[in-house]
Amino acid sequence: MPDPVSLPLDGVLVVACEQAVAAPLATRHLADLGARVIKIERPGRGDFARDYDTVVGGLSSHFVWLNRGKESVTLDLKDPDAIADLRRILARADVFVQNFAPGAAERLGLGADELRREFPRLVHCSISGYGSAGPYRDAKAYDLLIQAEAGLVTMTGTPEHPAKAGIPAADIGAGMYAFSGILAALYERERTGEGTALEVSLFDALSEWMGFPLTYAAGAGHAPQRAGTSHPAIAPYGTFTAGDGTEVVLAIQNEREWARFCAEVLGDEAVATDERFATGSARVEHRGDLHAVIDAVLGGLDGEEVVARLVGAGIAHARRRDLVGDEGVLTHPQHLARDRWRTVGSPAGAVPALVPPIGLADRPLRMGDIPDVGEHTDAVLSEFRKT
Repeated sequence: MPDPVSLPLDGVLVVACEQAVAAPLATRHLADLGARVIKIERPGRGDFARDYDTVVGGLSSHFVWLNRGKESVTLDLKDPDAIADLRRILARADVFVQNFAPGAAERLGLGADELRREFPRLVHCSISGYGSAGPYRDAKAYDLLIQAEAGLVTMTGTPEHPAKAGIPAADIGAGMYAFSGILAALYERERTGEGTALEVSLFDALSEWMGFPLTYAAGAGHAPQRAGTSHPAIAPYGTFTAGDGTEVVLAIQNEREWARFCAEVLGDEAVATDERFATGSARVEHRGDLHAVIDAVLGGLDGEEVVARLVGAGIAHARRRDLVGDEGVLTHPQHLARDRWRTVGSPAGAVPALVPPIGLADRPLRMGDIPDVGEHTDAVLSEFRKT
């Protein structure tokens, strides 16, 4: 039964020839905001992200995260009849999202120029690894590869060991730029009556997210140093350990807070004016000495004492949390206090889902079920074959 609560994208029809992460993330956010999203999948196994793992009751964690609230339609796009069915749906669509390999949409007759000539109100969004031109146009573009090419791997990890980010940062960046670009295009269409074509690449998205280190490198002539959980340009910043093993993360970013930290947490005002630590640049230069001073004090306290001092002094800090366990992110008190967990339906039954981060003041977003592959094929094709 349809949700009676009106949402910003009610009445917007999105068609997505999508797989993996970036495009499904963009369209899932559109679905949460009320859009109807018809996900076109290959017959058989469908989106290959369905097979990444089986840890959610036999379902893939990636697929569960990215595909709630969508209708799954399986079409063999090598079949002219399937293309005809897809075009019938597109004739009534507001948004088309595709992340085919470069050039594939055009070969299928689904490129932006052709579709927008036929459907001028359509917002056409193409997501690719490196964009539609340039020497890397046809290169494989999995998230790790983009992280390497855009320099994120160079900036992540310890001085001795570079590392990839633990989440698919390039995919997420591209998905969020596609989402925001589609919203902007729909807003523009309200004024002009015309759709538009958008192009988002994982490489461009992650290169934008690399803005601080790229700008630093352009100015300094060299890259910032990898620093683990520390910061290449700020200190003290990173993870410190209390005497009982509790890990506390500090992020002190101004001189007033630094002086309070020395006086009220370290119990020694003189540390703040020590020439090795008196300025931000000096603290970065003498980071090893700085950490030794801090470790000597915090190592003599238990975690509760450290946190109590930090809270009392108003010092920015956090706990380094695992994902599971009594104090893990799954049971984070902020999530629990704000009732941020829901369950949604799936082929494996009810599965947990976080409430979307876009919060409307007076109404919940729509968190629909996760579709089985091809679950809606017959109903959708029957609907759109009617004239």
